[in-house]
Amino acid sequence: MSSALHTRRWYRTENLARLLIALVLISNLYAALGFFFSPQAFTAAYELVGTPGEAAVAGFGLLFAMWQVPYLFALINPLKYKLSLVEASVMQGLGVIGETFILLRIPQIHTVLRSGISRFIIFDLAGLALLAVSLLIVNRIIPENESKI
Repeated sequence: MSSALHTRRWYRTENLARLLIALVLISNLYAALGFFFSPQAFTAAYELVGTPGEAAVAGFGLLFAMWQVPYLFALINPLKYKLSLVEASVMQGLGVIGETFILLRIPQIHTVLRSGISRFIIFDLAGLALLAVSLLIVNRIIPENESKI
């Protein structure tokens, strides 16, 4: 295979990893900004009320945004910042596990709350799958191109 064709394939593969990371980052930031700027839209789903409930939801939004820092580095250069991609994947996985444990502790009678937590599990599980594929792509590229990084 020619060097130019190999390089083009390498960049295409790296950009696929970037695209998957971008999808997760954008969806996470969309949720974070919604929680932060419109907390009143989400308080009922978490059985929170009034100003304290809005402050709690806005705080969740701020935390969600802060947690996106490693995703951003992974997006910029998934090969150079592979550790950030690993960190983002671990964070996403911890979200799925933690949310599942939270869901298991909520009595069945709280259907709206359980539904909200279940949506988070699905959301984070989808993100984890995309990040896992990105990580597989990066792991496949790096052994071939360690000298180029």
